[in-house]
Amino acid sequence: MPLIPYALARPFLFGLDPEAAHELTLASLAKGQNTPLQWAWCAARVDDPVTVAGVRFPNRVGLAAGLDKNAHAIDGLGAMGFGFVEVGTVTPKGQPGNPKPRMFRLPARDALINRLGFNNEGLAAFLSNVQHAKCRQPGSNNPLRLGLNIGKNAATPIENATADYLTCLDGVYPHADYVTVNISSPNTKNLRALQSDEALDALLDALSQRREGLAREHGKTIPLFVKIAPDLDEAQVATVAATLQRYGCDGRGKPNQAWGVIATNTTLDRAAVAGLPHAEEAGGLSGRPVFEKSNAVIRQLRAALGAGFPIIGVGGILSGADAVEKMRAGADLVQIYTGLIYKGPALVNEAASCIKNAISA
Repeated sequence: MPLIPYALARPFLFGLDPEAAHELTLASLAKGQNTPLQWAWCAARVDDPVTVAGVRFPNRVGLAAGLDKNAHAIDGLGAMGFGFVEVGTVTPKGQPGNPKPRMFRLPARDALINRLGFNNEGLAAFLSNVQHAKCRQPGSNNPLRLGLNIGKNAATPIENATADYLTCLDGVYPHADYVTVNISSPNTKNLRALQSDEALDALLDALSQRREGLAREHGKTIPLFVKIAPDLDEAQVATVAATLQRYGCDGRGKPNQAWGVIATNTTLDRAAVAGLPHAEEAGGLSGRPVFEKSNAVIRQLRAALGAGFPIIGVGGILSGADAVEKMRAGADLVQIYTGLIYKGPALVNEAASCIKNAISA
């Protein structure tokens, strides 16, 4: 059990600018990880192992990318009881992201808006941090799994985006349990165009070919997950599903476990927060308002992709019941981010316990 209840820390953190609170929290986790200070937030991990995309996860609840963009606090975050932690998005070169302010709370709806814009220190620094994480050291018996999320630099023209993804894939491949290909952030110009039929097919083809070489070089095949937006209409989701099937299924339609999908990223839709302070700020909206939108995409993906195709569900989980509903929509694993900010670390084990109980019932 954490020594410091989140209910005591939250008023202080919510009194700060959202990005300042984010940076302070992450710095504290990084400084305190693997020290006695970690008892302030650590929790025993719920044991509910499952194999998805050929990877053995100790439980079904993970941290979504975006909280730890530079992989500074992998061990500290894992100590909250997550079965897996996803860090990034990383780009080949470091970049500052969009001008501040660029994060906004909407507490009446348990929501956030961000337009960070893939701010990160770049691939070299990211990989150094990953390699220094204690849970990634040779001989570590920590079952925590690690996802590495890759993207393109803002200055890279969209027609050259594939080169950025391939550069990042080359770098992260030896260190990842799975790799996420982020083509759905609303905060990098034209990025979501990569979800269209021809662009997605070309990107997945290039990544697939590069992975074949990397698998031979490193003696292992790492699954690739494509992260998509909640704002796609049914026809667009069907297009994404059809493209994923071409790469992620064998000739008989059986999933090959080499590809998966994460549904979903943040939304541009403001209907659920209309009239609230900051509701019209540019950026991606996360938290409770995206819950049903992401579930609808998950249901459509599961129906189109069939049983066994790896799906990670993310968006608006603020309780154990929400996590179970995400699983019932068709997810194999779930991720949280905004819920962690509003509910604190206890949400991790609540979600994992509820999923375990629901599956065993």
